[in-house]
Amino acid sequence: MKREKTLTMLGSLCMLLALVVPAIEAAPLRLAAEVNTFIGSKDDGNTFPGASAPFGQIQVSPIGSHYSGWRYDDPQIRGFGHSFVSGAGCWEQGGQVSVLPVTGRIGPGGEFDTADAKTFDHKRYGSRYRHDGENGQAGYYKVRLTDYGGIDAETTALTRAAAERYTFSSRGEGHVLVNVGQANERHAVTGSLINVVGDRVVEGKLVTKSFCGGHQYTTWFRLEFDRPFKAFGTWGEAGGVANARHSMEGEGKPNGAWLTFDLEGNPSVTAISAISHVDAEGARNNLRSEGMQGGRLLGFDAMRGRAQSAWDKELASVRVQGGSADDRAVFYTALYHALLQPLTGSDADGRYRGYDDRIHRAEGWTYYEYFSLWDTYRSQNQLVALLRPQRAADIGRSLLAIREQGGWLPRWGYASFETNIMTGDPVTPFLVDLWRFGAMKGREADAYAALRENAFGVPPLNSRHAGRSGNPHYLQHGFVQYDRAFPSKGMDVDPHHGGSATLEYALADCSLSLMADALGHGDDAAVLKRRGRNWRTLWDADIRDEEAGFSGFPRPRTEDGQWYTPADGRYGPRSHHGFHEGTAWQYQWLAQQDVTGLVEAMHGREQAGRRLDTFFAYDALLADPAGAARKEWVVGPYSYYNQFRYNPNNEPDLHAPWMYTLIGQPWKTATVLHAAQRLFTNAPNGVTGNDDLGTMSAWYLFSAMGLYPVVPGTGQFVLHPPRFARIDIDLGQGRTLRIDAPQADGDKLQYIGNVSLRGRAHPSVWLDWESLQQGGRLHVELTGTPPQQGWGTRPDDLPASPCAADAASLYGEGR
Repeated sequence: MKREKTLTMLGSLCMLLALVVPAIEAAPLRLAAEVNTFIGSKDDGNTFPGASAPFGQIQVSPIGSHYSGWRYDDPQIRGFGHSFVSGAGCWEQGGQVSVLPVTGRIGPGGEFDTADAKTFDHKRYGSRYRHDGENGQAGYYKVRLTDYGGIDAETTALTRAAAERYTFSSRGEGHVLVNVGQANERHAVTGSLINVVGDRVVEGKLVTKSFCGGHQYTTWFRLEFDRPFKAFGTWGEAGGVANARHSMEGEGKPNGAWLTFDLEGNPSVTAISAISHVDAEGARNNLRSEGMQGGRLLGFDAMRGRAQSAWDKELASVRVQGGSADDRAVFYTALYHALLQPLTGSDADGRYRGYDDRIHRAEGWTYYEYFSLWDTYRSQNQLVALLRPQRAADIGRSLLAIREQGGWLPRWGYASFETNIMTGDPVTPFLVDLWRFGAMKGREADAYAALRENAFGVPPLNSRHAGRSGNPHYLQHGFVQYDRAFPSKGMDVDPHHGGSATLEYALADCSLSLMADALGHGDDAAVLKRRGRNWRTLWDADIRDEEAGFSGFPRPRTEDGQWYTPADGRYGPRSHHGFHEGTAWQYQWLAQQDVTGLVEAMHGREQAGRRLDTFFAYDALLADPAGAARKEWVVGPYSYYNQFRYNPNNEPDLHAPWMYTLIGQPWKTATVLHAAQRLFTNAPNGVTGNDDLGTMSAWYLFSAMGLYPVVPGTGQFVLHPPRFARIDIDLGQGRTLRIDAPQADGDKLQYIGNVSLRGRAHPSVWLDWESLQQGGRLHVELTGTPPQQGWGTRPDDLPASPCAADAASLYGEGR
């Protein structure tokens, strides 16, 4: 009996330990596993489901038939590419070095017929797959390929090295195809070279055209396998050659290598990979520095552990309590997407390819590349500056390096060149905000010099950069002329969209005026502040939307100063003329730097509020909070024109919900945000429009955290109801901002009743940067009743418009 009792006690102890040990192991936040990388991979969210590190240089993800790389309903996986941009809306982007595991005979007359190069087309040999069992977490991806006897494919990635593991169900032989002649759909490979080195390595390079018909650039790569291949060969335009170690082909030509592995006794093959935009040695060194330890390749599981630990740490910079499992998945996936880019551009040895096409070295800092500034200046940039101040400092330094080496500041910088995609002047609010948040410390003078050069001039004609191409007319007359025949250095140029370019320039000028004033450039500040009101030069008080019943909208002007009128003689504010990816209805709100003047132009606060109500279909949002946004707002990701409602899928009106707050109606901001948040779901179509390098995700994060950076350069975050009961935001240097909203319930429409900061009442509707970065506790009391006479409704509660004038003028300001 005693022995039985002892055994029983031991058994109970073992059971207790079995319960305790997992609990101990689970103590650290495992946030990487809460991420759902499939969110945004359908309906043109254009995210990718595969593996990447935070701001990583290399990504390994499936390639399908969609131009962005892959979408959730693609019928097959053509291969696993090694470079991706998340959420961009243009063709020609990524997917270089397409790798796919296969089975079957390679040789004359085989499934891969060496006498027929067409059999090595990844559109033909791509594998079907199944979503059942597919897994996409931060730093890890797994999918079951159902062709070729069934193969499990897994990927993981660190900053400069990645791993992929292929586990075959078949025995005998398995092959790995390394295709360098093809990449993502519509991403043209203009030349490629591949070498088989020894019995474990493949390396080479490929040149691709990229981004909306942009410049060519080179990617060098290296793949090292965890065991020797038993046979190999290469293919090219003439077909395949067994035992060949080299192949080189030109534009649009097939090119690649196959590697054959013995699967008896070991069904898995692991490859460690790295890329570089510098040279072959850069790829080799990146692989050695992060893909090896002690002279040996890292195992797949070891790399996955490091990758997901890095993501756990990165994601833990914001910790939320409350909400459902879906709420947490949406939140942490948004944070994941917002922290993917810009991409690391400098290799492990610090070298990077500059915009002068020469090799430079970042000593003690990281050089970044891929800047979608027209998008990211509105939300993602501020999020990175808030959460990752050192990265933000390096990002700012990278932009100054681009100006030094390329001759001008970028707009949409892709790899090592300027694409001139999109319009306006996004680099100014982007850099000014970095300065405002302290990320340009020690480089303020250089940053201001670069920004002033951009604001008061244009690049040389022989420069690749377009800069503010509308400046000659804008500086003289106060507006960018609408001229569709204006010569362009790329797909876009400012006069092609003179209306929106004018509004973007004015917003940028106002932000720069704040920096100029703070740095002691008083004369510049005065000029720039006046130019910050140049949105008024396009305000046509007589134009009317008869259906909606409002008069006064921005309207493009032609070079001679006349209002633009189309051939039929009728111009309306829903027209596509003069505004980039939007209409006058959406762009009218892009004057948040001068709310005072805008309200006056709209015939007063009451009329401005009514116009916002129409824009957002406010009554419908109250009547049907769950469904009105999808019914009333702009739905399609590319439905830019002939619209008069809010477009949650695109950037120009992202700040518009907070215009309610800036005119003293914060409860209406809460109503709009509550409806908008329902568009972000834990599903493949759970992102609004293109995610645009984390812009939409960052917008959602700010909306869920209860604060948003509405006016560039001010450092002000406008407050609104948080979605979670508690949010802890690490600000760096040991400081944390804790946002408490005990009554928060994301399923209910709630409003702010009162706010206190560090124990003191906070009646203002905003929190400025100096106060925010101190950290402490922000307590938000929520209520179900709209406080129309309460918090945030008094004039003293509202921020002053930084570029408002005492006497409103409808005339533009030039030099």
